[in-house]
Amino acid sequence: MRSLDDLLAEGVSGRRVLLRADLNVPLDKTTGTITDDGRIRASLPTLQALRDAGARVVVAAHLGRPKGTPDPQFSLAPVAARLGELLDASVPLAADVAGDDARAKTDALGDGDVLLLENVRFEAAETSKDDAERGELADRLAALADVYVDDAFGAVHRKHASVFDVAERLPHVAGRLVARELEVLTRLTTDPARPYVVVLGGSKVSDKLAVIEALLPKVDRLLVGGGMCFTFLAAQGHGVGKSLLEADRVDTCRRLLAEAGDRIVLPVDVVCAPEFSAEAETTIVPVAEIPDGQLGLDVGPRTVEIFGSTLGDARTVFWNGPMGVFELAPFQAGTRGVAQAVAAVAGLSVVGGGDSAAAVRALGLDEDAYGHISTGGGASLEYLEGRELPGLAVLADRAGE
Repeated sequence: MRSLDDLLAEGVSGRRVLLRADLNVPLDKTTGTITDDGRIRASLPTLQALRDAGARVVVAAHLGRPKGTPDPQFSLAPVAARLGELLDASVPLAADVAGDDARAKTDALGDGDVLLLENVRFEAAETSKDDAERGELADRLAALADVYVDDAFGAVHRKHASVFDVAERLPHVAGRLVARELEVLTRLTTDPARPYVVVLGGSKVSDKLAVIEALLPKVDRLLVGGGMCFTFLAAQGHGVGKSLLEADRVDTCRRLLAEAGDRIVLPVDVVCAPEFSAEAETTIVPVAEIPDGQLGLDVGPRTVEIFGSTLGDARTVFWNGPMGVFELAPFQAGTRGVAQAVAAVAGLSVVGGGDSAAAVRALGLDEDAYGHISTGGGASLEYLEGRELPGLAVLADRAGE
């Protein structure tokens, strides 16, 4: 796989570079303002290196899940504005993805200039299962540039036009963010320093079963929190009240517990409330005593203590998924406590993107305390599962270069 440094060594001054970036940031539903610009900031090293080298940079990105047609609530306009602030430069936004306005604005670029294309998912072909449909969009995108750089690690597990098909049509390299993500994930999958502890949370156990199956033979401990823990607790025979439960996964969780023995560590207490609300009255109960009418919405303090102790001597840690509903103040303590324990690890600590990365920033924790904060939750998990990621596979293909 060729790197950005390989491309820069060849020279990009005056050349048009199509940069696929991951700028899929959360927006406030009322104001439309960006609530977490972490992914935009993560794109800056590659983008600035291209600018400094005199490239004419055309950035492609997606935001949210529009239905394959233009939708103002998913416009990249606030992203263009924030990108311009961070670069201290004008970043115009094309009115379309790869149409007349995109071509005109690309033609107007000077050396070191940056253009942001409108949300690539405004085109239904971007996510189409039909190769020909994606190919037609990829042809139009490729016509805007001389070379392709993929720095959108959060999208490399998707076989989308701007991720996969464009790379088949242009000379291509991996950006610095993609290269860093691969470096870290390789360390997690190739002889990690031990003890190796994985912390998994989030809402649904079904979203994590494949990675649990893949990781169990490799880890020394697997700590399970978040909404997904209640299906495991049910597998142990506990009642879980009104907590999130995937009843059709209980047998699978029971099998995993039997296979793993003491390597899977579950919560011993939880924070409960009668409803999903920041104003709800909370109680802390042992997992064997969750009331029938209550929801478990965070792991309890004793669990944080046990998880922290387990992480204390770890030399490699991968954390993906919050321990509770951290967006609501009464249910933040579990995620905060575990996040702080992960940050204190003496060896490699990796935050696996998605809600985990969002929690670090939302809770005001020091991002520099972690070895690496990934931008791609889903991509990270699929890599750890051992699945081939289309966006990486196509970058590794040197044919035609």
